[in-house]
Amino acid sequence: MKIVILDGYTENPGDLSWEELEKLGEVTVYDRTSYADAPIIAERIGDAEIVVINKTPISKETIDKCPNIKVIAVLATGYNVVDYNYAKEKGIPVVNVPTYGTQIVGQYAVGLLLEICSHYGHHDKTVKEGKWENNADWCYWDYPMIELYGKTAGVIGLGRIGQTTARMLNALEMNVLAYDAFESEAGKKLAVYVSLDELLAKSDVIFLHCPLFAETEGIINRDNIAKMKDGVIIINNSRGQLVVEQDLADALNSGKVYAAGLDVVSTEPINADNPLLKAKNCIITPHISWAAKESRQRIMDITVDNLKAFLSGNPINVVNK
Repeated sequence: MKIVILDGYTENPGDLSWEELEKLGEVTVYDRTSYADAPIIAERIGDAEIVVINKTPISKETIDKCPNIKVIAVLATGYNVVDYNYAKEKGIPVVNVPTYGTQIVGQYAVGLLLEICSHYGHHDKTVKEGKWENNADWCYWDYPMIELYGKTAGVIGLGRIGQTTARMLNALEMNVLAYDAFESEAGKKLAVYVSLDELLAKSDVIFLHCPLFAETEGIINRDNIAKMKDGVIIINNSRGQLVVEQDLADALNSGKVYAAGLDVVSTEPINADNPLLKAKNCIITPHISWAAKESRQRIMDITVDNLKAFLSGNPINVVNK
């Protein structure tokens, strides 16, 4: 069984092992494959039966050029880079990793908020540059210090990750509101479900933890920002397309939105002309909420389980049944 991994570096930059996959067949690992070069993608797949990807697109054209493909395994939860409907027509299951980073993504979201509230990195840098030792006062702060106790957080999308974030916000003794198309008993123990408009109007901090659907694309836009409190903080480590970026940049620059903490943008890697790069009080990190070694190991383990199940004739985590 030939197995090809087309973009293995982000999953395993060297601190994990492909050993368990290698037990299943002859493995070829490419650290990176150009996303825009369909001929190279097809050439690298060749006659492999198992294709393992993270963000490398697998199109109808590629599937047609590689008739030996038996299964496509995605090293992630999202699978929109695969033409999974066409794969279904060709009898090729697409399998994903439905949950692996629930805790770390929630942790990262709250970490972005805490950085905005206290600017740890900035103040560490100023101390090491000599500002404290040469200061007339015994302490200083260059940004307002924000206490979260008693403030209201709104979580848009109270699924597994949203609930993890809500637990942490409860521990900070914040009031937690939630908006979700599907309310759950588990969610009701962590937050008060409200309408989207009520959440926007009452929240001091808004977290985006919803999937990217047609109805959520651009949910942070000029009109919805106008419904928010002046000085609101927005955290997004879900999907960049949930935000109309120019609208958020305008709101940051005007002060309507006090700050934003983002781990995702609409086009990744980020374009040099993204308006958020020059917006005031905007933290942007390079889509790394998921990247703790522990969560990447879970991706590896679940992918191996997915392929073992497929080879045994009982596939699991199939997204295009």
